[in-house]
Amino acid sequence: ARARTVGELLAPTAPFDKKCGRENWTVAFAPDGSYLAWSQGHRIVKLVPWAQCLNNFLLHGTKDGADAVGTRLPRQGGEGAHKSRPCEHVIDCGDIVWGLAFGSSVPDKQSRCVNIEWHRFKFGQDQLLLATGLNNGRIKIWDVYTGKLLLNLMDHTEVVRDLTFAPDGSLILVSASRDKTLRVWDLKDDGNMMKVLRGHPNWVYGCAFSPDSSILCSVGASKAVFLWDMDKYSMLRKLEGHHNDVVACEFSPDGALLATASYDTRVYVWDPHIGVILREFGHLFPPPTPIFAGGANDRWVRSVCFSHDGLHVASLADDKMVRFWRIDEEYPVQVAPLNNGLCCTFSTDGSVLAAGTQDGSVYFWAAPSQVSSLQHLCRMAIRRVMPTSHVKKLPIPCKVLEFLCYQI
Repeated sequence: ARARTVGELLAPTAPFDKKCGRENWTVAFAPDGSYLAWSQGHRIVKLVPWAQCLNNFLLHGTKDGADAVGTRLPRQGGEGAHKSRPCEHVIDCGDIVWGLAFGSSVPDKQSRCVNIEWHRFKFGQDQLLLATGLNNGRIKIWDVYTGKLLLNLMDHTEVVRDLTFAPDGSLILVSASRDKTLRVWDLKDDGNMMKVLRGHPNWVYGCAFSPDSSILCSVGASKAVFLWDMDKYSMLRKLEGHHNDVVACEFSPDGALLATASYDTRVYVWDPHIGVILREFGHLFPPPTPIFAGGANDRWVRSVCFSHDGLHVASLADDKMVRFWRIDEEYPVQVAPLNNGLCCTFSTDGSVLAAGTQDGSVYFWAAPSQVSSLQHLCRMAIRRVMPTSHVKKLPIPCKVLEFLCYQI
């Protein structure tokens, strides 16, 4: 089946605009669904209210809706702008933007640095931040509602390729860089760098927190997939199975599964708690042998993300296709054409998939909708609170254990 197109946001282009530097390396939705952010290329990040964006798609159709978002939304300080309404912002970050991440605060979640009593910033419950990872190794933190720069973090020595906030509202930020390190920052402590995670032999391409913020996955060159204990800041295990650079990762909503995308033309779905591959989604048939997995096969997988129902995975590859997979089926359930795609992510409510391209634009499709089985609902409910090892120790019949476990 072909996925239904929802709309598109086209980056403006000048007659002599250089193609290099226009890439949209990252797209992000705010945790509360209020904003969409994407890197338009040439240092620019665009922030638009997501609800108004969707309304424009519905009112004006695909192409006209893209123009409407650029012209009809109230800008900050404009006549139509109100403090109570989300406003569009265009942010110049000063360098090429590689990573984006939204972070929101939970007031009673204390900073891990307990000795410092005075801070420049007091983050309340209504605070929404945007972190931008730049080509020069800096990370800039912006206030989403005002578009103002709050912090400038400067410890990385190479490109900051990816960023992720802990989902627990602690404003702990992790950055992945080409300098082969991950760095942990505490924004409630004015952006203090708490820890450097070392172990990657080469570039780090991406990182993602588990839903309970206890585990971090990082992926990179040299087939690297690492899991980190974020309470002890130590490595839990390495996941081995990919045959080329691993470029993207994401946990399922219940934390029981992990999806990783690689240049070896495959997406793997793992049980991260025991290090086992549960499902392989191949993008080249027949799949290449390990020695040829990194060849020029036009099937490099660029991005992967989990839907919010925990039942679907989306992937984006160099063969000009976006694919939607069910975690329990071998072949895609929906596909869509996309030229030069680089990144993808689901909207906060899981209804829309957004994908960024090399020309700085974003395209949107309706996510597959399906009624979850009783088994899937039961698995999601128990796996939110229990890892695999704990489930297998429950004093319940073997058949019920099988029912509650994701099987190979």
